[in-house]
Amino acid sequence: MELIKGIPVSPGIVFGRAIHVGEAERHVPQRTIAAGEVDSELRRLDKALEEAADELGQLRDRTERELGAEPAKIFGFHLGLLRDRALLDIIRGRIRDELVNAEQAVADQFQSLINQFRKMGNVVFEQKANDVVDLERRVLGKLMGETKSRIAQLKEPAVIIAHELTPSQTAGLDRAKVIAIATDAGGQTGHTSIVARALGLPAVVGCQDATERIDDGDLVLVDGDSGVLVVAPDEAMLAEYRTRAERGARRRRVVQEEASLDPVTRDGTRIAMLGNIEFPEEVEAVLANGGDGVGLFRTEFLYLTRSEPPDEEEQYRVYRRAIELLAGRPITIRTLDLGADKYTQEAMEEPERNPFLGLRSIRYCLADQPLFKTQLRAIMRASVHGPVKIMFPLVSTLMELRQAKMILADVCEELAEDGLTFDAGVRIGMMVEVPSAALMARVFASESDFFSIGTNDLVQYTLAVDRGNERVAGLYSAASPAILHLVKNVIRAARHEGIEVSLCGEIAGDPEFTMLLVGMGLRTLSMVPAQIPLVKRVVRQVNLEHCERLARRAGSFDSERPIQTFLRDELRRIDPETFGAYNGV
Repeated sequence: MELIKGIPVSPGIVFGRAIHVGEAERHVPQRTIAAGEVDSELRRLDKALEEAADELGQLRDRTERELGAEPAKIFGFHLGLLRDRALLDIIRGRIRDELVNAEQAVADQFQSLINQFRKMGNVVFEQKANDVVDLERRVLGKLMGETKSRIAQLKEPAVIIAHELTPSQTAGLDRAKVIAIATDAGGQTGHTSIVARALGLPAVVGCQDATERIDDGDLVLVDGDSGVLVVAPDEAMLAEYRTRAERGARRRRVVQEEASLDPVTRDGTRIAMLGNIEFPEEVEAVLANGGDGVGLFRTEFLYLTRSEPPDEEEQYRVYRRAIELLAGRPITIRTLDLGADKYTQEAMEEPERNPFLGLRSIRYCLADQPLFKTQLRAIMRASVHGPVKIMFPLVSTLMELRQAKMILADVCEELAEDGLTFDAGVRIGMMVEVPSAALMARVFASESDFFSIGTNDLVQYTLAVDRGNERVAGLYSAASPAILHLVKNVIRAARHEGIEVSLCGEIAGDPEFTMLLVGMGLRTLSMVPAQIPLVKRVVRQVNLEHCERLARRAGSFDSERPIQTFLRDELRRIDPETFGAYNGV
């Protein structure tokens, strides 16, 4: 029996036989063609490109239909590359001028592009390199007459073991045959993780050397809750995990049945439960899980699926749709959080060397005011249809906040001059997700209507840890005393100035942190919709005094490990039936 530790990215516990999806080098036929064969070779290339594009388009549409728009947009880069004239002209030129066959021209040019991306030494470009590998395989497969992958030929349910799955491979998985995924590479935000969660497949990534330590046919237990693989588990281990799996399924049933109950502590303190969404249609999931509204509407998706920014009218329709679906419940719309690994880097002639510390989020919007104003106009126009708040992301200086508010004031004046209606009482707030904002929260609170603490970036920037990097992901912890100190400082500043404060990072939806956050003074939490019932169950079983006592005790520890152990033990103590084996959402 052997244990392999990785990063848990999609929950669930299953066991089955392993099957490798390897990255063996494809033998690409290389030959010199006659001058008279050029036209036919170009026709072969065009046919392969057309078939690959059709296949990708179908895969994108099926993914969007079955899993949602977020996983489907992964294929936008693939389709864009297949239409990239600069890339295709070089391939066609080699066939015409150097008389090489289509397979060699495709393989050489795609490999050159893959190497360029990988030399960048950045996780963003490493992901792009993997996308190009995926596309190269697809086009070469069409040229070489290959139609079936090893995954497609599976005869019985299996655990996929791979160095890293490509987006096409992951989205094309047959859920009747694939029961779990484990990869050497990858992080929380990689394509494999996104699609695995959408598919509901237990997944552990960042295992380093699982492909070397697991053979085809090995019995493998995948624990997507805690991020562990058990190779050749003995009967005792299997029995233990069967019990855990049954308990997990029972827990999910129980908490879902309680989703409609009010999130009130035993002594009558109500904790607002809001949902984080990216698409208007997700409002239905928020309400189905007992949410009070939307605490974070990420708006980047409008930009990430196209080459040109959406116009004001399109954005207005999207925001209005979300507001109307909420039927009078509140919604907080975050302005564009573009940059880093998103839209801006693809649009730049020379991508930034360190985009996470570059022109992203509010900085990007302030640098491109026409783009920013278009979004603000659309949001303000939609504000007449229901209660809306506007939130600026990644604010790090007071001047950024003041400038953003001034631009919004200009937008409101322009709308009034144009005779367009809007809610002049829309409240304006900011995300607190960098140390400078957290440390100066008292000053920011004097110029904000509300705060929303974004712990995902706050942890990254405070601890200098990229959570998507499997080499350091273990250092990424919101239980760090430094993080708790900053969160507490923000809550105190908001209370002092009498403004609302919420938390919308991943820990808002982690039951282990619920009592701590309530005890620290938070009364509003915003999370992935599916997490609402579980957090609500914790709230309904505790009282405020208990939570405040727990928060004081947690604040006495000097490192994250004893804090995490303490929080987990307290959670299990209040509800051993539901959380007795809890290891994460």
